[in-house]
Amino acid sequence: MMALVTRRMALFAPILLASRPAAAAEPVKVGSKIDTEGELIGNMIIAVLNQARIPTVNRLRLGNTRICRAALLAGEIDIYPEYTGNGAFFFHVDSDPVWKNAKAGEARVRELDAAQNHIVWMPAAPANNTWAIGLNGDFAAKAKLKTLTDFAAYVNGGGKVRVAGSAEFVESAAALPAFQAAYGFKLSQDQLLVLAGGGTSAPEKAAAEGTSGVNATMVFGTDGAIDALGLVVLEDPKSVQMVYEPAPIAREAVLAAYPKIPELLAPVFAKLDEKTLRMLNAKVDVDGQLSAKVADAWLTANGLLKHS
Repeated sequence: MMALVTRRMALFAPILLASRPAAAAEPVKVGSKIDTEGELIGNMIIAVLNQARIPTVNRLRLGNTRICRAALLAGEIDIYPEYTGNGAFFFHVDSDPVWKNAKAGEARVRELDAAQNHIVWMPAAPANNTWAIGLNGDFAAKAKLKTLTDFAAYVNGGGKVRVAGSAEFVESAAALPAFQAAYGFKLSQDQLLVLAGGGTSAPEKAAAEGTSGVNATMVFGTDGAIDALGLVVLEDPKSVQMVYEPAPIAREAVLAAYPKIPELLAPVFAKLDEKTLRMLNAKVDVDGQLSAKVADAWLTANGLLKHS
């Protein structure tokens, strides 16, 4: 399923606060969504901040988008990775075409969140983790389905299909409903398998293995299991989806206490392109490695984390 305008310096730390040692401020509560990529990036944030002697509290895998957003606004977490395109729904401006332009959408959500919520969006990664629909490879080949236009015609013609996904994918206006509205098809409840959690690994595996009649699944653009499971991602010729680039977002008060956070995280996110994220996600979802270890190894290999 998020080059940025510089925030006013007055929003960051007064000189006195910025000069305090890190231990004088509260630990930074780092959250993430419940999916693999969120946890992976969250672990990177924790590792980089800890290396800089910024104390952290691990609150990764907190929940879906709604839960993480509410926790940030309530101060229950201080920072987490969010996607630029979600700004369209946070501020109820999803009809604005600005969200289909990476840089323009990023600038817009930064402006809106700073003004209304005192939330700072730091530079986003150059990776579009947008929603998509993936098909079981054999099913796609047999039915000759390559695009969402093909898929809509197949569904409307009575073709047998069952799509697995999270509640967020099924219910969010940004996801399945957007595809259905644009391409003119509608899946019944019997054609949907809603799975607990927000990750894509379980529904992707269900589609690959044909579990419970599932032959289609929600996917994200940076999913690591797509190739490994032989899934075919349907093309979106109408460009329905907005750009979803991951970015670290934090409460202004936290950046006032720890003003080095943006410069610490900028080089990390700059290196997280789609190819890199797919590779890292695959190490967790396909190879079964621990997210924290994958994050640590990648940061170390790229000179972003040094071990004594």
